[in-house]
Amino acid sequence: MSKLNLNDDNIKDEVKKHEDNLKFLNSQSNQLAESILDLQVSLGRYHSCSVIKSDNGNDPSNTEEDTSEQILKKENSAAGIFSWLKANVQTSNLALAKDAVGVVATLARVESDELSRILSEYLGLQTMLAIVCCTNEGVSALEKYNPEGTINSNAGLHGIGSSVGKGVNGRFNVICLEDFRPFVGGFVVDDPQKKLAIPKPRFPSEECPAGFIDYAVNMLYLDSNNLSFVTSSGHGLRETLFYGLLSGLQVYRTRNEMICALPCINEGAVSLDGGMIKKNGMFVLGCRKDVEVKFGIASGGGGGVISPDYSQAEEVVRKLKWESTKLAEDIQREQQLLDHLKASSTNIVA
Repeated sequence: MSKLNLNDDNIKDEVKKHEDNLKFLNSQSNQLAESILDLQVSLGRYHSCSVIKSDNGNDPSNTEEDTSEQILKKENSAAGIFSWLKANVQTSNLALAKDAVGVVATLARVESDELSRILSEYLGLQTMLAIVCCTNEGVSALEKYNPEGTINSNAGLHGIGSSVGKGVNGRFNVICLEDFRPFVGGFVVDDPQKKLAIPKPRFPSEECPAGFIDYAVNMLYLDSNNLSFVTSSGHGLRETLFYGLLSGLQVYRTRNEMICALPCINEGAVSLDGGMIKKNGMFVLGCRKDVEVKFGIASGGGGGVISPDYSQAEEVVRKLKWESTKLAEDIQREQQLLDHLKASSTNIVA
């Protein structure tokens, strides 16, 4: 029986190689983090100097604040507790909050109250209040279970809620971006909002239906943080979360125009005057509901005019974040190899 140890030259060389790799990867990671921070600061300055005004002269951020306030008012909901958690400095860095991107209603804005109402009603309150997580680990962190399968009220969101006198009533939706199949058709060329390149609906005559405005997924305005967000596979919120929720939902000016376009509607449609088709053959009739939680309102043109430099900087941040995620995976892998090598070097072998 012989014993390998760290004094063997081959082992020492291998250990040094992995340690050097880790040193290099960590250096690269730190440089990426600095670059991302510098760009985000620059984007923040641009944003603060370009306060968006709506057509009536009011600051539309009030509408965004209303959305957050409406969520916080739902004290005994998972979304309400989560929003409270993220808003508090002492708790915002907890593990169960770190993986979560946010509540659906807070991740996008639209250009008008009519569009906000119809899209929010189409998605429904449960979806608007859904918590969006990056990974399945993030989903698991929100709720823990006892050995017999019951919910552990002292852990996850339930534990946080009970500690501050709030409880999670009933079920709640959680969306995992890791499990969403992204849109694969590419983006509209040179579009600062990275809208999806979905072919317009057309009759057999090649005419586009009268009253068609756009696909709902492309009528959402994402702010700089949400626009630069990427999953570990390098995809953004529009082509994962919002395409998954809205898919090919079409938006029309009026109900009549939407009905006339029925032969071109495959995945549902809505109209700004309250019409709604969930999918082929499924119409939603009756009066509009008063929607409790809606998307916030952007400027009249969907976020204002964005300069090419600003758009380019956002795209760079998006790519750097993706590179940073992949680099973190490389670091983890290299560390595991090093740990395994060190452990193996002390094993007794024949």
